Amino acid sequence: MSCNEKAKVICPKFEHTFTFLGKKWMGLIIDVLLTGPRRFKDIAASIPEVSDRVLVERLKELEKEGIVMRKVDPEATMRVAYALTEKGTALQGVMEEIQHWADDWICAEDMAKNQA
Repeated sequence: MSCNEKAKVICPKFEHTFTFLGKKWMGLIIDVLLTGPRRFKDIAASIPEVSDRVLVERLKELEKEGIVMRKVDPEATMRVAYALTEKGTALQGVMEEIQHWADDWICAEDMAKNQA
């Protein structure tokens, strides 16, 4: 059965996508990289709440999924940059729509209640 067919079952691709992108920090990492390639320290500085260990883990997961590519500069010792692939860049519209939805429907008070 195709995921496009109307059925009362959850599409595995849809579920996988939401589970993967819903991991903590994934959206913010992708958002940072939508502005262009970044070095690890620049990504970390843009999201100061994430630990280096978790950031490394998330970047590896994004790379494995084909959303991020890791580029090593052969002319500079240990200079690595991360950039979105075509697959990653294709998320830009989705990310913008999620931000619009959040702006319309999520308020600070609700977030504070959920964190308590």
